[in-house]
Amino acid sequence: MRYHQLILISVLGCFALLGTSCKKDIEIDYHQVAPIYVVEASVSNDGMEARISETNNMDDNSTQSDIDRAKVVVTGSDGSVNTLTYTRNGFYRASAKGVPGVEYTIDITFDDNHFTSSSVMQKMPKMNSFRFIRKKIVTENYQMGELMLQDIPNEDNWYFMHIYRNGTGYRWAVKRDDQNPNSELQQLFSFAREGSDDKDLLIDGDRLHIEIRAIDQKSYDYFYSMQIMDNTGTNPLPNFTGGCLGYFSAYSQITYDCQFYEADVEDEE
Repeated sequence: MRYHQLILISVLGCFALLGTSCKKDIEIDYHQVAPIYVVEASVSNDGMEARISETNNMDDNSTQSDIDRAKVVVTGSDGSVNTLTYTRNGFYRASAKGVPGVEYTIDITFDDNHFTSSSVMQKMPKMNSFRFIRKKIVTENYQMGELMLQDIPNEDNWYFMHIYRNGTGYRWAVKRDDQNPNSELQQLFSFAREGSDDKDLLIDGDRLHIEIRAIDQKSYDYFYSMQIMDNTGTNPLPNFTGGCLGYFSAYSQITYDCQFYEADVEDEE
């Protein structure tokens, strides 16, 4: 996630459009921004992983932004210690799997940098159902997906859900169990208006891959702050100490795969 680069690209894109319509060259005076390191790391029931990179300035066309010289160590409150091995493209991995209830701490060091974060591994989530529905909003019909989770009883829970469409990220959301704890939780995903030429409109044969994670509150707070970024105009809450962007999350994950067919869509009031 190259936050500063993405923000600058959006600004430049707007000015480029204005320049085209007015047939006038516009000079943009933007300031160089010192590179910022970005870490996306996790401990799960599938293993341990971290990706370390750095942001680029607008005039830097280099693709070599991945960090391959870091020492990455994950320790657990159960006494476990795992050193992640560099593989490629900024990724470090270990095959050790997380244990629910254990608090994991990641330590990353390279050059003069030291980044650290912690997260508590959660119990396995449970999906009750997923279906495609059609909801009428005012006068238009919209494609939607309804995901039903069975909340983990007698404890506070937080969830992260990510839908991939034909292998590409499509929709994601976070949810907490404050509205219907110990029972069934509903998460609705709005896809697109039916009859439109919206590129997000599902078509027959589209493959959906759904990842459902039970996460801790610290991870939820980070992803929720990301979800409302457009409204707040700020970067997500800090998840690491040491001055890097990104997050570390220990979670249990289940997956679900299906295909979309118009004939399967159910009308919903």
